[in-house]
Amino acid sequence: MLALALFEGSAVNSAGHQLDAGWERSIVLGVGKPVGWVAGHLPLENVADGALAYISPDEDLSGERGFDEQPTEATPRGIPPITVDQFDPIQLGTKARSPGKLEKLLVTGDSLSIPLDSELAKRLTPDGVKVDRDPHVGTGISKEGVVDWAKLSAQQVSDREPDAVVVFIGANEGFPLPGGGGKQIDCCGPDWAAVYAGRARRLMDTYRQGGAARVYWLGVPLPRDGRRQRVQRTVNAAFDVAAQPWRSHVRFLDLTSVFTPNGKYRDAMKVDGREQIVREPDGNHLNRKGAEVAADLVLKSVRRDFGS
Repeated sequence: MLALALFEGSAVNSAGHQLDAGWERSIVLGVGKPVGWVAGHLPLENVADGALAYISPDEDLSGERGFDEQPTEATPRGIPPITVDQFDPIQLGTKARSPGKLEKLLVTGDSLSIPLDSELAKRLTPDGVKVDRDPHVGTGISKEGVVDWAKLSAQQVSDREPDAVVVFIGANEGFPLPGGGGKQIDCCGPDWAAVYAGRARRLMDTYRQGGAARVYWLGVPLPRDGRRQRVQRTVNAAFDVAAQPWRSHVRFLDLTSVFTPNGKYRDAMKVDGREQIVREPDGNHLNRKGAEVAADLVLKSVRRDFGS
């Protein structure tokens, strides 16, 4: 104790000032102030610092880059920069910047977007919002035989110029995707997920229209079929990663935790205080009641952004 007081008395005093108010802080400061004064008038602290300087990690860091140094040509593989668009203001405790008045909403996707599209139209049309419903049954991001979603999304934005876009897609995924060297990548490992996420990110970027619009991308509730659940988990993970560059414009709404909590499929859940069926008999799509639950989540996020 005597050695501590003589060699590190100021450290005791400093530690006391960092404690929250209370009896512990009072005791530490009661001891720290006098021993700190004593230590400050003796040369022992400087002696101790010099004797222990050899263990300082700073001695071996002179050749490394610090936070204030940017990557050079000698280190071309720099860390990608973080932009303000990667943060949802609400997560930071700040108010989201309103994109303006919501006048046109596009609801699109595969068969999953039905009957969500009509439910949103029923609720928003009385408020003067034009809701365009554009489902494409049997299509998918990894399935190009019917429609190429990269081309379709660009055409939708060009023709409709929506203020917001709701996307519910993923019922028909899991098809092989092209990889490097012309090889096909089978679902559902990291390589496949990366290519799929890249495609989804391209759609998100198209729909957000440079930040002028808001995108509400719905995760797919797990299906009853256990063999399909792996596909849906991979698809949802890819959606989440795809949205990262534009969290301020793209809202990924996780329906899995709502309809299939803890990864367990269920046909019914408590809605309005009582158990109600929320899935279609196929064990994949949402029925009308399930669409109402999904619409509640979408509109909560829409109103948060547009203030309506």
